[in-house]
This record gives sequence, C-alpha cells and structure tokens, in this order.
Amino acid sequence: MTKIFNLADAQNQLASLVDRAAAGEEIVISKDGQPHVKLVAVPAAKKGPREPSGLLKIKWISPDFDDPLPPELLKQFGYDPDP
Repeated sequence: MTKIFNLADAQNQLASLVDRAAAGEEIVISKDGQPHVKLVAVPAAKKGPREPSGLLKIKWISPDFDDPLPPELLKQFGYDPDP
C-alpha cells in the first residue's frame, strides 16, 4: 500500500521513511499537494560470478588456442624462430 507524506513531514522523519521503503513499503512525498517523488527499495545486488552474455560470451575455443605459432607464420611477422 502506498503512503503519502508531505515534504515537511518527510523531512522530519526521513530515516524512518527510508527504513519503511527498504522493508518494501512504497512511500510518496508530495509538494504543494501534488505527488513529487517516490521512495522504493533498491533491488539487492546479485551475488556470485558474473556470466558473460552477447558478444562477450565465448561459444567455443580451440584446445590449441595458446600454443606457440608455427615457424612459417612467425616469419611472416618478421620474427625468425631459428636465429
């Protein structure tokens, strides 16, 4: 249920209104008789490791991904594997 408080009352009891909003109650603060702002709880942060999605999600990686490059490819980059 939504509770409406005028700005002056909200200023005097802000700490208790924040506690009530954190507990799940919806608090509306009015100014000049018109609803102005709403206090609601912030959703809890997700815990645990983040899962990549979209372009960052790796679908497959070759088992030889970090193996050394073949000598013929290294020569194309100007590196002589056999000095």
